[in-house]
Amino acid sequence: MGGRGEVFRGRFEHVIDEKGRLSVPSKFREVLSAQNENELILTDFDSCLAAYPKGEWRELEEKIRKLSPLQKEVRNFLRLFYSSATEVSLDSQGRILIPPQMRERAGLGREVVLLGLLNKIEIWSKKSWEEFEAHSAGTFEEIVSKLVELGI
Repeated sequence: MGGRGEVFRGRFEHVIDEKGRLSVPSKFREVLSAQNENELILTDFDSCLAAYPKGEWRELEEKIRKLSPLQKEVRNFLRLFYSSATEVSLDSQGRILIPPQMRERAGLGREVVLLGLLNKIEIWSKKSWEEFEAHSAGTFEEIVSKLVELGI
């Protein structure tokens, strides 16, 4: 995660306005400011949108470049992951404009949930997040046990 110190954490409920703009939570803007970042790369990811600061995106790209494009799974990943990636900038009010096609693919309506996940932000439709959370609640202890086995 680039050794930047500041990480994204927390859950925030916000709304997307009629123009497709989403206010980035002030806590997340503080992290971006500490990283001297004003731009995010958005991409489709696992039933939501993932928003990476440009510096984090570059680090991810360096790791991805090491993958063999001869492997079919790698080619498919690159096609899906990169074809949907778009760069957005925070405006003077701390908002980003999410393109209509991205909102549609992620099922984003007016109400959304933003999650801080260390080096990235996930943007979920409120309904999808609530369904995920309800479905995953019973497996959290199992996940923690696996992480303990991995030394975390």
